[in-house]
Amino acid sequence: MAAQTKVAVIYYSATGITYQLAQAVCEAAGDAGADVRLRKVRELAPDEAIRSNSGWQAHHLETQDVPEAMIDDLAWADVAILGAPTRYGMIAAQLKQFIDTTGPLWAQGALVNKVCAAFTSSATVHGGQETTLTSLFNVFYHWGAIVVAPGYTENSQFVAGNPYGASHTSNNGETAPDSVALGAAALTARRAVHIGAALKMGLGAG
Repeated sequence: MAAQTKVAVIYYSATGITYQLAQAVCEAAGDAGADVRLRKVRELAPDEAIRSNSGWQAHHLETQDVPEAMIDDLAWADVAILGAPTRYGMIAAQLKQFIDTTGPLWAQGALVNKVCAAFTSSATVHGGQETTLTSLFNVFYHWGAIVVAPGYTENSQFVAGNPYGASHTSNNGETAPDSVALGAAALTARRAVHIGAALKMGLGAG
């Protein structure tokens, strides 16, 4: 059922933590049978800021071959899974800037009934993870999209603790996502693909 489901995983990551979550999302979506595109959004920070942080600079170089997201990637997708680190309890400006370019698709109704999900990371415990995810949901509601969250649909979620989407506390980029965070990312992807495939089949039959 999921073989024809097209998934766009669109993310921003500075030092690579959110990128690792994005990779887990892509892997799980692919394992679920979806056609997956991984896309990063454009970096807005000046080169001197990137060079001032060794982790940021290293990740910038590591992912230089990852294609940049275009609104055509959203138009193509049945399922869009967006991720970014939290900034003061909201999504990073780089992802917000990309979202602000989606007006033409929104105006055409091209985002209606897309299935959308989200993931995030923060430097500290309770550092705005839930508000970042729900702020992304506000965007999805405006699009007319259908929000899919992991909820507490598997026992692992009682350990992960975040029903809104996958999230991770990085301790200022020092701690890579563990099996709990990666498992939550995979669950988020599987649910989005499953619901996206079912919706696509149902709409096609109608």
